Amino acid sequence: MNQQGVRWTADQVLALAPDASSRKAGSKLGAPGPWSGTGSSAGAGDSDEGAVWGLCKGSGSKPYQTIVDTGGGAAGAGPAYKCSCPSRKFPCKHALGLLLLWAGGEEQVPDGQSPPEWAEPWLAGRRKKAETRQTAAAPGEVGATPADPEAARRRAERRAQRITAGASELEQRLADLLRGGLAQAEQSGYRLWEETAARMVDAQAPGLAARARELGAIPASGPGWPVRLLEACALLHLLDQGWLHRDALPDDLAATVRSRVGLTAQDREPPIRDRWLVLSQYDTADGHLTTRRAWLYGAQSERTVLLLSYGAAGRAPSLALPTGRALDAEVAAYPGAGTLRAELGEQFAAEPLAALSGTRPQGVDVTTGLAAYGTALAADPWLESWPVTLADVIPTRDPDSGGWQLADAEGKSALPLTDHAAKSPGLWRLVAVSGGSPVTVFGECGPTGFRPLTTWADEPGEVISLC
Repeated sequence: MNQQGVRWTADQVLALAPDASSRKAGSKLGAPGPWSGTGSSAGAGDSDEGAVWGLCKGSGSKPYQTIVDTGGGAAGAGPAYKCSCPSRKFPCKHALGLLLLWAGGEEQVPDGQSPPEWAEPWLAGRRKKAETRQTAAAPGEVGATPADPEAARRRAERRAQRITAGASELEQRLADLLRGGLAQAEQSGYRLWEETAARMVDAQAPGLAARARELGAIPASGPGWPVRLLEACALLHLLDQGWLHRDALPDDLAATVRSRVGLTAQDREPPIRDRWLVLSQYDTADGHLTTRRAWLYGAQSERTVLLLSYGAAGRAPSLALPTGRALDAEVAAYPGAGTLRAELGEQFAAEPLAALSGTRPQGVDVTTGLAAYGTALAADPWLESWPVTLADVIPTRDPDSGGWQLADAEGKSALPLTDHAAKSPGLWRLVAVSGGSPVTVFGECGPTGFRPLTTWADEPGEVISLC
């Protein structure tokens, strides 16, 4: 039913859940008991390819009508969900349960079906919206309103002036902090930096605002906070100076500074069409915003790219790419020094794709992986993490500290895991897959260690999510 013509795994389905409670509730509905009238339109025609539906018995007299468009036909922009239940979560537990049921095989959710009357209007609406978007995106269309370059230039200049004023004010705040001593940061509390962050928002510099807000939380982060605060202040000072002297920077580094300050780049590199393997997808939340990070690897280009999407508190981001999924799509990279961020473009589904079972990034040893991270950090000092695929490593404990690490098979070098990774359930899944033998692990290398995201034991082994 999806673009690849293969059904998702349970792990891929559960990766779509907006939170842990939805994941648990959806798992309970992944059995045939409450379901009736299930079906999938795979094989029933290109126009409806990618639809799954079913009726789920609830507490009321009428069953809930649940439909899922997995992004293979109706819109091509990732899964979409509709359910007659009152939940405000997307996907709701019924959609997750339906997908889990479908993942179980054709005996439970048969393929080649035509959508029922209650599902067809929504699917038709999805198709119409997709056609409208494609028409609007086509160049040279009559009635299109060209952008006013001069007005856009004036707006950009006004915003740059506001950011410059904000960066100058932030520099003064940092100077006052260092002049008075770091101890005053603990005494003044979070309010000072929250006010500073608000000023940066007014200056239309959300990147500076986020970093200022982080400064306020560091004094309460536990032992060693003065060192961490000084490091964060130094990086923020470096970013301020980068913006204030951006005209003297190389083009790539200047683009990176603009991005880190919070200016969204309008230009993209020419799109690359490839068969992309979704290496990992996971969410992080700060209470106000949920950020979804998806790492993709191109079979022909051998490029690793990062897709970011966002959702307001309580709602999952719209882009959903389960780990292990294969995409035939165009991807356009953002400008910047060593940036890997990209934007997902058109997806193609004219022909079903075989799963990219044999496509994996080539693994490297621990030393080479650290060197790659160091090179990337030199190009972008504000880099939080860098994707690295480690080959032939074994999860084990450090004999000195007792912390978890990934050590090479010879035991000559090792990379410590981040505190988050060492406390996550994914660590035990990695240990189980390894069983004391070398495995290949894809993850993010950062200043606090390595965060494993996926693993595979053999080529071409299944990609196993560790998130």
